[in-house]
Amino acid sequence: MHKAASSIAFCALLLSGCSTISPAENKDMAEQNTSQRSYKDALELDGRLSVQYQRNDEDQAIHASFNWKQSKDRSSITILSPLGQILATIDVKPGNATLTQSGQAPRNAADVDTLAEQALGWPLPVSGLRNWLQGFATDTNNQSFIASSSNTNVQTRDGWNIQYMSWEDDNQTPVQSRPKRIDLTRQTEQAGKVMIRIVLDKWQSQ
Repeated sequence: MHKAASSIAFCALLLSGCSTISPAENKDMAEQNTSQRSYKDALELDGRLSVQYQRNDEDQAIHASFNWKQSKDRSSITILSPLGQILATIDVKPGNATLTQSGQAPRNAADVDTLAEQALGWPLPVSGLRNWLQGFATDTNNQSFIASSSNTNVQTRDGWNIQYMSWEDDNQTPVQSRPKRIDLTRQTEQAGKVMIRIVLDKWQSQ
């Protein structure tokens, strides 16, 4: 009995030495980090993209990497094959979007999301991703949504279901959390049920 009591006391001592922050304090810190996270107009991201959709009632899948650059008024997206070949580039500026695919003439339209869906055969919500990649969205009730590790799901006013699957800390002071993996789903007429998984590997605000 004396030996068991000593073991329990020793374990308690280890736990008290290794964990000096209570669960309540951890929650407070997470909420504080969320409140400190602000939207970045200028941003560059590198990541990976996987898409599942249907074409002519047959399941299709795409795996690619991408580079995303945005400033206050413009966005530029480059989609690359697993071997690093450029599959498509999308440039967006006020009132006009241009999409160029390898070996094809550039396409232009006023609405980038319509342009992407027509050219790619599946919807890529470029306009929404400007906010969603940073954890901000507008829900079906037209209310602002800010994602966090404890607030991970939202349905947007344009019909996308977003789930923030994982997070990572950045190198800022104080440390803030940002999305690492984002899953998007939507039922469409053109491409059936579309599922997009985004993993962000590199994040650089400007």
